Amino acid sequence: MTPMLGIMASGISGHLGTKTVDYLVVAGGGSGGGGYYSGGGGAGGYRTANTFSVTPGTPFTVTIGAGAATATGNSTDGNKGGNSVFSTITSTGGGGGAGFTHNGLTGGSGGGGGSNLGQTGGAGNQGGYSPSEGNNGGIGNNAGGGGGGGASGVGSANASNVGLGGTGTANSITGSSVTYAVGGTGRSDVGGGSAGGANTGTGGSGAGVAGGTSTAGGSGIVILRYPDTFPDLTSIGGGLTYAKTTPTGYKVYSFTAGTGSVTV
Repeated sequence: MTPMLGIMASGISGHLGTKTVDYLVVAGGGSGGGGYYSGGGGAGGYRTANTFSVTPGTPFTVTIGAGAATATGNSTDGNKGGNSVFSTITSTGGGGGAGFTHNGLTGGSGGGGGSNLGQTGGAGNQGGYSPSEGNNGGIGNNAGGGGGGGASGVGSANASNVGLGGTGTANSITGSSVTYAVGGTGRSDVGGGSAGGANTGTGGSGAGVAGGTSTAGGSGIVILRYPDTFPDLTSIGGGLTYAKTTPTGYKVYSFTAGTGSVTV
């Protein structure tokens, strides 16, 4: 069987009436700050492990964090992304990027700071988890707003009109490598930038133009994986959007929107 994150996946196995499942929980990304010289949005919190026990027949909650809405206007802070939940595991939404005169917001990863007087980036790992769910946003400077923090890296200070977002983390739980939770781009007085990709938890970009609108954060995702020798999930609430795939040796459920109850 294919290992996840370099660790041999334990999969679902019986132990005193419980089962062990691999999971990936990524929260929604924060949006960038509005107006010129604004920070990038922080990535949604990123949490993964292969040691979570569930009890067959006992329901648990799955919630997919929404990506943060855009922000408009000078010195307007971006918005925070929504939390994603799998049972007792919660990943924190990414912090919004700062407007020109503000500090970045805290979150799973922190938003980038605004440009005025070198505003600081927001703190990451707001949930206080170990291992950390994300990193700090970058500091703003006279070149522009800092980049939002990412799952694997701190956002950078602005250089050449762009504050690069912190790096995300690649994960192959679905059988294909996908990079999640990249920090959003900080801007100076140059427009552009892209919204965070759906179901990646990526932060949105700062607006970069006077009175302009930032880009939205990407929505989060919850993924569960276990060996294909175990039966399908018993029930999935109607409020959830999901897809089931079957890479060699596994059953994988990817939840991409909504909230609801799930039973193994």
